[in-house]
Amino acid sequence: MKYLAFATAIMALASANPGQAGSEAISSSYTSTAPKACRMIGKPNEEDGSATRVCPGKSGLVVLISEGDLREVVSVGRNREAAAREPAAQAWSGPFSSSGDTVEWRAAGSEPFAIIQRWLIADNSEQDKRGGPVSRAMLAVTRLPPGEVCHVAYVDVAANPNANELARQAADEFARDFKCGADQVKTIGQSGRTTSLTQR
Repeated sequence: MKYLAFATAIMALASANPGQAGSEAISSSYTSTAPKACRMIGKPNEEDGSATRVCPGKSGLVVLISEGDLREVVSVGRNREAAAREPAAQAWSGPFSSSGDTVEWRAAGSEPFAIIQRWLIADNSEQDKRGGPVSRAMLAVTRLPPGEVCHVAYVDVAANPNANELARQAADEFARDFKCGADQVKTIGQSGRTTSLTQR
């Protein structure tokens, strides 16, 4: 039912804003946030292993990744300082978390307006073979400037076989008009254990 409601919302938005959806071709391109592709800022903290790195993005934007206490945040800006001031740079999760090394950039024409990343969220309710928490995957959609940078939508990968498609639809339809701090992050498609772990 939630998927049907989402599909209905997508159709309604497309018909209400045909210019936004159809005036420019929307496409995806990709960059890497693997440590070898990025510049480390300082040295990792000896006490908790926290570290920060800056990675090249698209259209003059950079991706800032900060890690502390086995949790990561990812932000985007024209430079490291700008990215660090965005709401996304403060979006620490409760459970341990880490982001994937690939960033998908959604762009209208040549202007990116959202990124999509795969995240692994630790689920302390179940242990893996090594005795640590099981990692569960989700996709996070993040809006880009102009305007603030923040999470827009989450898609539970295990609960949605078409998770990538759902994340792209959410980026295309919701990211540009999303108001950080006022609008609530949307759970897209079927809810699952991963998306429930991200709820505060």
